[in-house]
Amino acid sequence: MSGFPWGSFGTGVGVSAGGVLAVMLVTFAVGVSKGRHRYVDIAWGAAFAVASTISVAAAVARGEGDGARQGLVTALTVIWGLRLTLHIAHRGRGKGEDPRYEKLLAKGSGNARLRALRTVYLLQALLVVLVSLPVQAAQYLPHPVGPLVYAGCALWLLGLFFEAVGDRQLEVFTANPANKGRIMDRGLWSWTRHPNYFGDFCVWWGLYLFACADWRTAAATVVSPVVMSLLLTKGSGKRLLERHMAHRPGFADYASRTSGFVPWPPKRRPQRDV
Repeated sequence: MSGFPWGSFGTGVGVSAGGVLAVMLVTFAVGVSKGRHRYVDIAWGAAFAVASTISVAAAVARGEGDGARQGLVTALTVIWGLRLTLHIAHRGRGKGEDPRYEKLLAKGSGNARLRALRTVYLLQALLVVLVSLPVQAAQYLPHPVGPLVYAGCALWLLGLFFEAVGDRQLEVFTANPANKGRIMDRGLWSWTRHPNYFGDFCVWWGLYLFACADWRTAAATVVSPVVMSLLLTKGSGKRLLERHMAHRPGFADYASRTSGFVPWPPKRRPQRDV
């Protein structure tokens, strides 16, 4: 079995980076024309699907990789990316600008459009390329599918379950006028305050396992799930959302009895003396 084709892999990453950049530039043009930059969130999942599709095409064109591994890792990435894209597009239909981007772009001076391009679109393009490195490396591994791939599929499936079910439960809850102003604390949301972010965490650690058949690719790409984990817990995910939710009535009580990230049975509400 030959060694890992680092040269071909590097070329493939460059080509896929070009595809991701094209997605973000088109999205930037749409955002400018519509006066809203929230469209970049829709493009996030689609950009991963594009990166994966281009990378497998580049690997196959060079005669590299194992077909079963390539098919699985590409399919799982595309399914995850397109589901996320469709969900965010549906959730944001008819809404105005995302408050996060309003605050971000209100800071600083100079041309607001160029600032948006630099701090929103190009940054997210870079993150897509970085986070997708295990998926791209897996396309070039010659190793047949084994236990690590099966474990990666299981972890990915767990993650997709938490994402899709959590998103659906929240959508049904918020669609009910009787729940206006209330905190969602049912279903998966009673086990973790962020089932969708926990799902993302599982998905990307699962996809990372596809690149672990060779210790060198495992070591070279471990930064990717680590970066995604930090984004979800310390970056634009959990931290910012909870800062926004902190002053809502009932959130402090919800946070006191519900796990902040990893699912765990909820604490019982303290009984009050009658």
